[in-house]
Amino acid sequence: MNRITKLGLAAALIALPSLGLAQEADVTPPNEEIGYILNTFMFLVTGFLVMWMGAGFSMLEAGLVRSKNVAMQSLKNVALFAIAAIMYYLVGYNLMYPGDGWTITNVLGAFSPASMEPVGLADTETDLTYASVGSDFFFQLMFCATTASIVSGTLAERIKLWPFLIFTVILTGLIYPIQASWKWGGGFLDANYGFLDFAGSTVVHSVGGWAALAGALILGPRIGKYKDGKTHPMPGSNLTLATLGTFILWLGWFGFNGGSQLYMDTAGNVADISRIFANTNTAAAGGAIAALILTQLLYKKPDITMVLNGALAGLVSITAEPLTPSLGAATLIGAVGGILVVFAVPFLDKLKIDDVVGAIPVHLICGIWGTLAVCLTNGDATFGGQLISIVIVGVFTFVVSSVVWFILKATMGIRVGEEEEISGLDMAELGMEAYPEFTKG
Repeated sequence: MNRITKLGLAAALIALPSLGLAQEADVTPPNEEIGYILNTFMFLVTGFLVMWMGAGFSMLEAGLVRSKNVAMQSLKNVALFAIAAIMYYLVGYNLMYPGDGWTITNVLGAFSPASMEPVGLADTETDLTYASVGSDFFFQLMFCATTASIVSGTLAERIKLWPFLIFTVILTGLIYPIQASWKWGGGFLDANYGFLDFAGSTVVHSVGGWAALAGALILGPRIGKYKDGKTHPMPGSNLTLATLGTFILWLGWFGFNGGSQLYMDTAGNVADISRIFANTNTAAAGGAIAALILTQLLYKKPDITMVLNGALAGLVSITAEPLTPSLGAATLIGAVGGILVVFAVPFLDKLKIDDVVGAIPVHLICGIWGTLAVCLTNGDATFGGQLISIVIVGVFTFVVSSVVWFILKATMGIRVGEEEEISGLDMAELGMEAYPEFTKG
């Protein structure tokens, strides 16, 4: 390039502002919008991580049920997620976050469908200190769907499809959002008792556990599970799938807990999200190692299903407060969860409560433990406030769930017949099998 050409190019660049091109290139958003953009982006990314937990639950359950029920579990997990999405839109979101729309102050929110901002935020005065409504709705919906997934595994191998789906409608549209509003919607547990539950050890996990427990008691155990005073193991069809499901859930939990920071608009918030990720991971590790060592000591051989549930127990245990613990404290909190699962699974069998995948020990018992463990690292928590909130949420969820299960049992029946249960729900309810080549071979 010769000197004349260089001078001509320089002149052209200098002239760009007068042509309006420089102004068009400057698209940096105002400072108040940057936080809004980052928060919205965080909700979307962590939201689809939590959505991916649906795949984790599906794979975990498919691996822990017998091959004759795998297709049924897969269908249930897809259907319950779709039901949750629709019910949370129709009533759940505004019931959970009523704002000024309480129908009963601090107890019952507003019954109305969710609505998004207009396209491009046209003609709106948007709160640029938070995030888009669409991203918040998307993120919170995933927690609602997770609650229903917990119930699915416990009641596997003997429940009819349609009664389960009807219960899911009630759980995701009413039970979950009502009790969640008491904490996350600014309701009476938050206002009167100072209840702390960062990402939902109680609000999500123990609620799913209470609903599952009510269903298991009313539904009864699988045929042959408890006979002649003994517990007869019914091994799952594919421990590889169960392991894959556990790792998917482990991954999704980073979104579950990390996104619950709610803000990513400052360096401090980003540092806290990083801390939450690290604590979440080490709690899962603590639960898995504790279950591994304990099963070796108790049974002389490690139990892979207990180790998988131990990891999940650690994750549930840290969910109520993943921010304030140190890495060491988070590891110990998770380890206690892993220990609880190892003892809780045989204890439920002694009570003849048949939980196919161990969801009640993992989500209910460790959800309670995790909620109480908040007091160990967060000085704002009180044992009394945590305990009474656990009891209120537990009683509400268990009683309402029991009523719904009893009504379904009396009106349409909730359990398949003996012949259908023995042959498997895949053929009895769906008319197809997950592994036709193997079962027909």
